[in-house]
Amino acid sequence: MTEQQILNACKDGITAWQNAFNNQDAAGCAAQYSKHAIMHARPFGTFKGSTEIESFWQGIIEQGFKDVEYTDVAWSKFDDKSFILSSKWTMNKAYGVVHRELWRVEEDGKARLIDDEFEVQGER
Repeated sequence: MTEQQILNACKDGITAWQNAFNNQDAAGCAAQYSKHAIMHARPFGTFKGSTEIESFWQGIIEQGFKDVEYTDVAWSKFDDKSFILSSKWTMNKAYGVVHRELWRVEEDGKARLIDDEFEVQGER
């Protein structure tokens, strides 16, 4: 894959995650993470693997959080198969920042999150 194709796959991944979240689909959110991904969700804690990550997103969805939007999105190349996303985000009940989402293209040609670090900075 070319560098642009890798970046496009990463962008497709974040779009798929956002669509899943906005459709209240925790399993769809978790499907955008690599099998052994690590998610650092401040102030909630660290979640490892797709089962823990799906449970986290299910709990957030059940609390009524929805309508996530990203702004000030920046992508930077990490290596030959990966890009890092950073951004601000808002949703109906909170806002914060994505410090670092490491997206990597896997064997099936789809990009998935390997490492996710975000922070809730306040309520709306």
